Amino acid sequence: MTSYLTRADLSVAAPIVEFAEASLADSGRDATAFWAGVSEIVHDLVPRNAALLARRDELQQQIDEYHRKNPGQPDPAAYRAFLTEIGYLVPVPEDVAVTTEDVDPEIATMAGPQLVVPLLNARFALNAANARWGSLYDALYGTDAIERTGELAPGKDFNPARAAAVVAFGREFLDEIAPLADGSHRDATGYRVDADGLVVATASGDRRLADPARFVGYTGDAQAPDTVLLVHNGLHAEILVDRSGAIGRTDAAGVQDIILESALTAILDLEDSVAAVDGDDKALGYRNWRGFMDGTLTETVTKGGRTFTRALNPDRTYRTADGGEVTLPGRAVLFVRNVGHLMRTPAVLDRHGDEVFEGILDAIMTALGSLPELEGSRAGTNSRTGSMYIVKPKMHGPEEVAFAAELFGRVEQLLGLPAGTMKVGIMDEERRTSANLAASIAAASDRVVFINTGFLDRTGDEIHTSLHAGPFLPKAGIKAQPFMQAYEDRNVAIGVASGLSGRAQIGKGMWAEPDLMHAMLQKKIAHPLSGASTAWVPSPTAATLHALHYHRVDAFAARAALPPVDDSALERLLVPPLADPAALTPEVVATEVDNNVQSILGYVVRWIDQGIGVSKVPDIHDVGLMEDRATLRISSQLLANWLQHGVITEEQVDDSLRRLAPVVDAQNAGDPNYEPLAFAEGEQPGIAFTAARRLITEGAAQPSGYTEPLLHGLRREKKAEQAARG
Repeated sequence: MTSYLTRADLSVAAPIVEFAEASLADSGRDATAFWAGVSEIVHDLVPRNAALLARRDELQQQIDEYHRKNPGQPDPAAYRAFLTEIGYLVPVPEDVAVTTEDVDPEIATMAGPQLVVPLLNARFALNAANARWGSLYDALYGTDAIERTGELAPGKDFNPARAAAVVAFGREFLDEIAPLADGSHRDATGYRVDADGLVVATASGDRRLADPARFVGYTGDAQAPDTVLLVHNGLHAEILVDRSGAIGRTDAAGVQDIILESALTAILDLEDSVAAVDGDDKALGYRNWRGFMDGTLTETVTKGGRTFTRALNPDRTYRTADGGEVTLPGRAVLFVRNVGHLMRTPAVLDRHGDEVFEGILDAIMTALGSLPELEGSRAGTNSRTGSMYIVKPKMHGPEEVAFAAELFGRVEQLLGLPAGTMKVGIMDEERRTSANLAASIAAASDRVVFINTGFLDRTGDEIHTSLHAGPFLPKAGIKAQPFMQAYEDRNVAIGVASGLSGRAQIGKGMWAEPDLMHAMLQKKIAHPLSGASTAWVPSPTAATLHALHYHRVDAFAARAALPPVDDSALERLLVPPLADPAALTPEVVATEVDNNVQSILGYVVRWIDQGIGVSKVPDIHDVGLMEDRATLRISSQLLANWLQHGVITEEQVDDSLRRLAPVVDAQNAGDPNYEPLAFAEGEQPGIAFTAARRLITEGAAQPSGYTEPLLHGLRREKKAEQAARG
């Protein structure tokens, strides 16, 4: 049972009060003045937030009615005129000019991978922050990036043939990023540094780099360095030399590993990858964020029979050839992803006893948690420019972006922070934002540091927005439709035209198959080729491998060479990916229903029963896929769409749920905390099974097709049940 304390005219969950007042005391701020200011923000902005949500509903009702009267694929000109008339499409502002200042180079001028991790999981979050540097050899040896069959199969014991393939890959990489004026790194017998830079010894004599500027510095003895630091396309790579190491002692040059600068930035998430439904959950997230900002967060880890404490990595300092020093960050620059505008939270009740909007609380409390890094003794350990970076998801159009910017300004005033300290990352994932992207950027032109496409939420919103137009394609077919390519192309083109280059990231979405690194290496190079300066990866290992793409492609050069995107791209963006009903054969439909039901059950049972917001969920073929609320939104909305148009019936859904519950149970048999989904005839289903069913059968009625309203309520019900059981 939540315990509340009175602060100003608010009722605040005790864990939130404890977090806030400890933070205020550490920063020397007055708690009474703080809570009075929080109350003022709440009572000023909650009605505005509610009005924005009412506007969403109004527009959706008008679009639903349009499609009911005009079923099927809409006429492009007529549809665009309709959307303009109702105010869904707004005029494109002239000469949008982003003016954001004090942006760290990792965001403004560098290109590289980005990790997204749940903030409530301290271990995962620490791993992400420390993924700024990663072992290339480990990433290659431990994944399918290197062929895993025949003599290269990993096996239980160390495989010298596999290790040799890894080393050969590494030497090719060094030749690519720092070629020698003559010869190859394959021929190296040693590395040393003199006044002119890096010397590479070979059996046939000393060699120099073709471009001496690729050498940055070293550690250890100049005549026998421990590390050699190189740079290419703005990213660093470190040659680790250890002639006593397991690999180094077999290597002619003593190279033990190649360490890549990998995740330049990381997003610590309070949204789709967490299950935070009350004051206890929210306070845990806020405490963890503060632990990153003041450097105190640690986690005890047991791995391979060894127990150790994981903490934030220190910076890395090297000597230069001329006797100077260069220091590089040891950690990713961290964003925190607040929630969107939709949900209210029982963590704080207003003077009327109503729940306040969670996004307002997130802005206040994450900024409060950032104070040690913004003004304390650790100032500059995350942002060397004195900024706080917040990703704001699930905003619908420029009015909602402007509201977020106003909220951030109010929080800055509350905490006495310089105007513009709180920067905003705009998730371009809802169709109304995509269609009005230039206006959305303009609404926060002095704060925006990030725009990012997200296929998952973008597809979920596409289905819900056009729910009544007709049945949609199966999931696998949607991604290849013209609207998606128009979406991806416009995101980069509009970002560039708005002046984001040199001030902000332009990003791309997640690789969702963490075990398929060979496929990722083949496909994800498309992201820097598209001009995007970052893209999401699911693990530190994936970040290290994806970093290879930014060496092979200069994302900023690729961006400069892109053709312009004309106005017809907007019309393609607005074409819903409807199916030809004749193509939805019984076999296709049955397969798609089972695939989606299985993924819904596999994700929801962990979310509801264990509070796990993101995990690798085996699909119906036992292939592990990263699932979060965005993937759940697609699956549930697609089946809701098919129910709406009679492609399937509730009886088919129920049959699939009952058949696949035991399959999901079997896939989770090794989890001692798992509660089975399957139930006997005549028994009542559990809360998790009920949640999965309701997400499908009630999906058409959910606001914008979001899963949070149902999930949050049912997770709180489950927590109460578990508490009652003791």
